[in-house]
Amino acid sequence: MGHSTSPLAGRGVVVTAGGTREPIDPVRFLGNRSSGRMGNAIAVAAADRGATVTLVTTVAAPADPRITVVDVDTADEMHAAVRSALAGAAVLVMAAAVADYRVAEVAPRKLKKRDALTLELVPTVDILRALATDPVRDGVLVVGFAAETDDLEANAARKLLEKRLDLIVLNDVARPGIGMGTEDNAVTVLDAAGIVAEIDRRPKAEVAGSLLDIIERRLAH
Repeated sequence: MGHSTSPLAGRGVVVTAGGTREPIDPVRFLGNRSSGRMGNAIAVAAADRGATVTLVTTVAAPADPRITVVDVDTADEMHAAVRSALAGAAVLVMAAAVADYRVAEVAPRKLKKRDALTLELVPTVDILRALATDPVRDGVLVVGFAAETDDLEANAARKLLEKRLDLIVLNDVARPGIGMGTEDNAVTVLDAAGIVAEIDRRPKAEVAGSLLDIIERRLAH
């Protein structure tokens, strides 16, 4: 679909990208392998279809003047930025890899090297679970991502249900050559009724296009 015919044209699309960084001390953080490539590709593809795009990211964003970029580091910062960006938006695509844990207490000074270090970890905010009952998401088509290594479809279906998602994009991160930090991806898209589409291995820009095709069909109906 071109700009003028796309159901995304003129509508707000919020995309998250990258892996959150939870500080341990002023120089160290807990993070993950997410490069942000998938989220960046989705943001550009949505802009290509005429959407008004806000990209909430922890990594370098595309140099694209059509995209409003909000830089964040932590899960809490991303949650706040997404809530703010959702005002008037039609779609949220949560492609970021949000850390599951943060340290209970951030050290104010750099921790000195020692033989052993024990960190007390506590859960971070689960952004999609928090949004499930948040009025700011009313009327927004919400797409989540599930990076899994086992019981793939069962885990993705559970997340879809628990977090009240419209669609979930399942990534088998145990497969070499796809997923976090790679140029390519291969995903399975599910809704409450089951598998919507299986997108085989291809560059992330093409995966983004296929995913937006599915989102467009949902918005059109």
